[in-house]
Order: sequence, then C-alpha cells, then structure tokens
Amino acid sequence: MSDLTRRSFGQLSIGALLTTSLLQMLFERDAFAEAVKPITEQWLRDVNALCQDVKSKQIKQVDWQGKLEALFARVDLPEICKLIDYDKLTADGLFRPKGERSIPFNFPKVEGVGELAFGKQVFALQKGHSIVPHGHNNMSTAFLILDGSFHGRHYDRLEDSKTHMVIKPTIDRTFGQAEFSTISDDKDNVHWFEALSDKAYILNIHVLIATGSGKQTGRVYIDPDGEKLAGGLIRAPLISAKTAVEKYG
Repeated sequence: MSDLTRRSFGQLSIGALLTTSLLQMLFERDAFAEAVKPITEQWLRDVNALCQDVKSKQIKQVDWQGKLEALFARVDLPEICKLIDYDKLTADGLFRPKGERSIPFNFPKVEGVGELAFGKQVFALQKGHSIVPHGHNNMSTAFLILDGSFHGRHYDRLEDSKTHMVIKPTIDRTFGQAEFSTISDDKDNVHWFEALSDKAYILNIHVLIATGSGKQTGRVYIDPDGEKLAGGLIRAPLISAKTAVEKYG
C-alpha cells in the first residue's frame, strides 16, 4: 500500500459507483491506510445518493446506465483492481462445479448513510463456467470485471410471452479487467458472461425498482439458442434456473 497515496485517490472520480464497492472489499479487510478511509466514505455517500435517485425514479434507468459508463471512462480502475488479494478472497474454495459463486460482503457504517439503496456481491467463476443467460425484471444492474476475462453477451428484450422472450443481440465481445457493462429494464436487459480465464471475478451492483410492470422482480432465465427470426432477432424459450445452469453453467 506504500504507492497508494491520498493524492492518487483524490485524482479518481468520487462518483465512481462500482469502484466504491470494489474498494469496500479492501476496506473491510483492513487493506486501507487510515488516511484513505475518509475518501471511501464520501464515495459511499455519493453512491447511495445515485442509487436512491434511480430507485425513487428521479432519474431514468437508461440515464443511470449512461452516468455510470461516463464515470467509469474517467477512472483508473486497473490500479484499483490490483489491490485485491484474489487468492485470499477464494481461499475457502468458493468456486462451484458449474455456474457462478456469489460472495457477499458488507459496507462499514458511515455517517450520513443509512439503509443502502442497492445490493452488491462478487461472482467467482472458473474457466468455461458462466453467469448463465438471463433477463431482469424491475432492476438496474452494473457489472465490473475485477480479474480475469469473460465472453460477454447482451441482448435487448423486445417482447415477452408466457413461454418465450424475443431478444436482439447488442453486445458480443471479450471483457477484460476493469471493463464494465450495465443493464436496465429498458436497455441491454439480458446478459450472459462466460469465464475465459482459469479464475475470473466480477462485481455486481443492483438496484430494485418498482416499475409497476406487474412482473415478479428478479432474474428471468432464457435459452438464447432459440428460433432465429428476421432482422437478427431470436425467439428464446423461457427456462428454469436449473436448466440454464445445466446447459450454460
């Protein structure tokens, strides 16, 4: 931590949502110098305010996505990501035989921050395993690659029925350390991340939003290997979480 100075932290954007959550993992493990902690606390205040804005509908979900992406473009995330001891993070064998393993963590009590407006977790995966294809109801979500690499795919969700979802591919590329993506009910709602490296870690933050859609909040699992329609669209069957993990996990 000798290279980690107050000045270098001060050069980062205070509103960097996912960076704050990443740094919290270090904060929790006493990896920060005392001089740095007040800065991370201010970040947490700003993060909670931003998430509260989208949760209370003061800003639209797509605007929340855009604000995050603009913030990330200005933050030196690779240097922050290097500070995590990934071996320690998974020392108790947190990888699953298939799919992802969710690793919870807690924020410290910070003056001015009550109940958090967002949820958070880290997913740990081994090579060839996936955060399986799924969409979301009543949620804004963001992902940040902490370490390793992923094949990331996103789809716009265009139509729903009782048995299928019509989707359109929007993103299909490799994601490396410090890269990120966002989703909402309105844009890039479906995603799928497959680990390409031996070990891979991805940070997730999610905000639950009462949209009035009548849909049950949470994940909606699909099989993107569905009927091909005109214009590059796919008629993807709805499947169970178990089936999704068996086929894609």
